Amino acid sequence: MAHSPTPLKFLMPGWYALVMGLAGLSLAWHRAVPVLGDLAGAVSLLVGIFAAAVFGVLAVATVLRGRRYPEAWAEDRRHPVRHTFIAAMPIGILLLATVGVAIAGPQSTPWLALWSIGALAQLFVTWWVLARWWRPTAGGGLQWAGVTPALFIPIVGNVLVPLAGVPLGQAEWSAAQFGLGLLFWPLVTVLVLVRIAVQGMWPERLLPTAFIFVAPPAVVGLGVLQFGAPPLLAWVLWGMAIFTLGWVGALLPRIAKLPFGLPHWAMSFPLAAIAALTLRLAAPGTPMAALGLALLAAASLLILALLAGTVRGLRDGSLLAPEPVAPIQPAAGPAVGPASPAA
Repeated sequence: MAHSPTPLKFLMPGWYALVMGLAGLSLAWHRAVPVLGDLAGAVSLLVGIFAAAVFGVLAVATVLRGRRYPEAWAEDRRHPVRHTFIAAMPIGILLLATVGVAIAGPQSTPWLALWSIGALAQLFVTWWVLARWWRPTAGGGLQWAGVTPALFIPIVGNVLVPLAGVPLGQAEWSAAQFGLGLLFWPLVTVLVLVRIAVQGMWPERLLPTAFIFVAPPAVVGLGVLQFGAPPLLAWVLWGMAIFTLGWVGALLPRIAKLPFGLPHWAMSFPLAAIAALTLRLAAPGTPMAALGLALLAAASLLILALLAGTVRGLRDGSLLAPEPVAPIQPAAGPAVGPASPAA
């Protein structure tokens, strides 16, 4: 495939899913320390450093893209699906702060500053996404084309706030933002399922985003433990997450037939999150610990495969290139209107 003459133009916000997956994997390896010892801690540190480096590269590239191709950034904000991935940027900041707190402890000032930036930015993006829903469909309001599992990212991303916020002494604010995610998690779930019933599935190339269904119960389970909730509540959420993993796993044969694309990274963070929760609930030497290690191995192998696919895609020009479908044009109609086949 020929390389695009302007690859930076196509560096969409969805690229921050790499940071989410890598930082999530770092946290999952950190949870494996009671079972695997210092080796897991070393892997967690190395993956965390790599996640921070990827974020740094993407942040610089994002600034350059905004200056050189402001129309591309404007199109991302208008797009019914791509606009939701803007939340991956503050989520990446929150996860890097969480990795720092987990590995280095909450005493260092940089983690509080980083967490504060991420939490406030996530709150703003959530408000911005939800405020779009009040617009007429012709002005970018809620429409079926945009109701995909990617909608979980800006809305349910708020449940990540307590993971670093509670150790940093910000339990009250963390609880408030956590509640925002809890409020809209069921709503988004219902919206996505209704979209399937009314309009059918989203496009095949976005099938990997179905794994995002796993992330909310897994992260909420980790979050309630941060607040000191009874472990049985976390087990309830673990049951929801592990069944959901099996449910969306039914799509794997179809996903395996797809050419590699950026949406495949949507599988990474959810799998790392369920591995982290499983290890958090497990006692060393138990079947639960073995399951946690199996999930950790699966998440690690998946992310290695995704990294290899990303390198190949950058090399052959298939990633930083125009989307294989035309941009979606908002259709006039009710607040949740017909989906364009170009979704």
